[in-house]
Amino acid sequence: MDAREQLFTEKQRKRIERHDTWERIFENGTVAAAVMVLAAIAAVICANTDAYEAIHHFLMEPIHVGIGEFTVAISVEVFVNDFLMAIFFLLVGIELKYEMTVGELRRPRQALLPMLAAVGGVVMPAIIYALFNKGGAMHGWAIPMATDIAFALGVLSLLGDRVPAGVRVFFSTLAIADDLISIAAIAIFYGHAPNLFWLGCAVVVTVVLFWLNKTQHFRLAPYMAGGLVLWFCLFQSGVHATLAGVILAFAIPARSGIRLNNLTDWLRGYMPDMVDSYDDDAHILDQHDFTSATFGAERVMHRVSPPLVRLERMIHTPVNFIILPIFAFVNAQVRLVGVDLVQLALDPVAMGTYFGMLLGKPLGIVGVTFLLVRSGIADMPKNVTGAHILGVGILGGIGFTMSILIAGLAFPAEPYEVLAAKAAILVGSVSAAVLGMAFMSAVCKKKADPETSI
Repeated sequence: MDAREQLFTEKQRKRIERHDTWERIFENGTVAAAVMVLAAIAAVICANTDAYEAIHHFLMEPIHVGIGEFTVAISVEVFVNDFLMAIFFLLVGIELKYEMTVGELRRPRQALLPMLAAVGGVVMPAIIYALFNKGGAMHGWAIPMATDIAFALGVLSLLGDRVPAGVRVFFSTLAIADDLISIAAIAIFYGHAPNLFWLGCAVVVTVVLFWLNKTQHFRLAPYMAGGLVLWFCLFQSGVHATLAGVILAFAIPARSGIRLNNLTDWLRGYMPDMVDSYDDDAHILDQHDFTSATFGAERVMHRVSPPLVRLERMIHTPVNFIILPIFAFVNAQVRLVGVDLVQLALDPVAMGTYFGMLLGKPLGIVGVTFLLVRSGIADMPKNVTGAHILGVGILGGIGFTMSILIAGLAFPAEPYEVLAAKAAILVGSVSAAVLGMAFMSAVCKKKADPETSI
C-alpha cells in the first residue's frame, strides 16, 4: 500500500476507485459520441410518434434570460442552440487555444498539411452542395463542410492502438482547423444584420476580458460574468451568440497564477512547519494552526493549474454528456410522417448535403494532401500512408453537431429545407461513420508500433 492509499480508510478507497472509474468513462470520447447518437435516435423516434406535438410545444415555450430591463424572451429551442451551444463553443475554443499554445498548431510546419487539408475538406463539400443547388437554396452551402470532432474522434478511438499516432494527430489538427473555419463561416455568413449599439457593447466587453488577462487576473468568476454579458450583447447584436464562447476561451489565461520556478523552494520551507503544527492526539477542529496552514497551502496549490485548465475540467463532462445530447435531441426532430421519402431524398438540399459530406470531404482532404506532398510543400507525417488519409477523409464526413446548427441558421423560415438538410446530415454522418470505420479497420489491420501509437 502506497503513502496515498494510507491516507484513506478501506471504504473511502473503494469510493475513490468508483469515482475514478466514472471519470474514465466520462473522459472516453467513444462513450460521449454514443450518448449523443442515442439522443439523436430518441429524437427521431419521438418525432414520429404522438409525442411530437407535446415536445414541439415545449421547445417553443419562452424562457426569459437577463436581469430587469435587460431581459429577452427566447424559446427553449433557441436557448439550447444559442446559449447552451455557446458553452460547447467555449470548450471548442479552449481546445483551439491549447493547440495554438502547446499543441500542433504552434508549429506551423507540422500543422500546415492538416490545416490546408481542412481547407480542401471545407471547399469541396461546399462546391458539391452548390452544384446540386445551383439557382436554388444556395444559402445552405456551409452545411456539409463541418466535421464533428467529438463524434469523429470517438469513432476513430474504437480502433484503439492500431491507429498510428501520426494519423490521430493529423485528424485532430484537421478537425480543429475545420471547426475554426466553421466558426468563421457562422460569424460572417449566418448572423443577422448587426445592431451597431449592441455590437459596440460586445467589443467593449471583449476588451475588458482581455484586459483582465493582461493584468493577470486568475480567478474564473470575473471571466464567467463577463462571458455572460458578452453573450447577451452578441445575442442582441444579431451576430450569432455562440461566438461568445470562443472569444471567452481566448481571453482566459493559459498561464499559472504563481511563479512555478519558485514553487519547489516554497514547498520545502512551508511543509515542515505545517507538519510540525499537527498534533496527533488533538481533534482536527481544535488544531487551528494546522488547519490554517493547510488552507494556505490549498490556496497556493489551487493557483498552480491555469484558469483555462480549471475551466476545461469544469465543463468537459457537462458539455459531452448533457449539452450535446440535449442539442442532439432538440435538433434531430426529423418528422417523416406524411412526408414523401423519395421526394425528400431527391431534394437538392438533401442531395447536396449528403454527397457533400460523403464525397466532398474525402475528395477535398485527400486532394489537397496529395498536391502538397507531391509538390514538396509539406511532408507526410511519420507512419501515415495515403490510405490512412483517405480513411480520415471519409471519417471527416461525420458532421453532426456543427452541420445541424448551420442548417437551422441557413433556413430559419423554410422548415422543409431544414428537414431535408437534417435528414441528410443524420444519414450522411452514419454513412461516413460506418464506411470510415470499415475502411480504417481494413487499413489498420495490426497493432501500431509502441513508438507510433498514443
